Amino acid sequence: MDRWWQRDVLAAGKLPLMLCFLAFVLTFAITRTITRLIRAGRGPFRNQVTSSGVHVHHAVPGLVLLIVGAFVGVSSQNSDAWTVTSALLVGMGTSLVLDEFALLLHLTDVYWSNEGRVSVDMVSLTAACLGLVLVGVSPVGVTQVGTTELAVRLGGVAVVTLHAVLVLVCVLKSKYRVALFGLFLLPVAAVGATRLGRPRSYWARHRYGSARAERAATRAATFDRRFAPVQRRWENLIGGRPSLPDPPP
Repeated sequence: MDRWWQRDVLAAGKLPLMLCFLAFVLTFAITRTITRLIRAGRGPFRNQVTSSGVHVHHAVPGLVLLIVGAFVGVSSQNSDAWTVTSALLVGMGTSLVLDEFALLLHLTDVYWSNEGRVSVDMVSLTAACLGLVLVGVSPVGVTQVGTTELAVRLGGVAVVTLHAVLVLVCVLKSKYRVALFGLFLLPVAAVGATRLGRPRSYWARHRYGSARAERAATRAATFDRRFAPVQRRWENLIGGRPSLPDPPP
């Protein structure tokens, strides 16, 4: 364990990223625990409202922490202590903001409605991407061996260009989760780019004929029937089951 810590974390310069990741995950776990206790009416926590009747959502202190962390980071001048402080502040602030991503998106309090599930999705995807970067998977930078050789340089450029094109195709096919993970894993982007797009995606609307569009709709419906319940169970487990109706459109 000590060798791993020294070699893969400290020597690799990943201590700030490790602390940011841990702060992000722990802050989300603590925040959701507190909000679920408040909803259940248990524990010492209560829904705090100011004297003016304004409820200060935790995205507000999250934004403050995120801004302070960013300023500390850009002014730290490579100081280890300030870099660590910045990493912790950014991790906590980002977690608090993304936990209320749905509220910021809809500009209304949808925390405990079905619309609020998108916050759990954003936190889960962000944590997964931070974890991928932490273990050494990077969306940029190709390991180059013998970079003085023209063939290696051209090959690296070709791989990066192909990777970017595949990720863009995933986005045009409305496969946003696949595109996000495809940034880090080229095979994921390749699979997503070669499969049929979502029926309402830009790609489907402009490139599919009636037969292919019908196939895309059928496949999307089958996929949603199979995996939507799994996703809902995951969201309920992490974020709590929605208990309020969705706001009117």
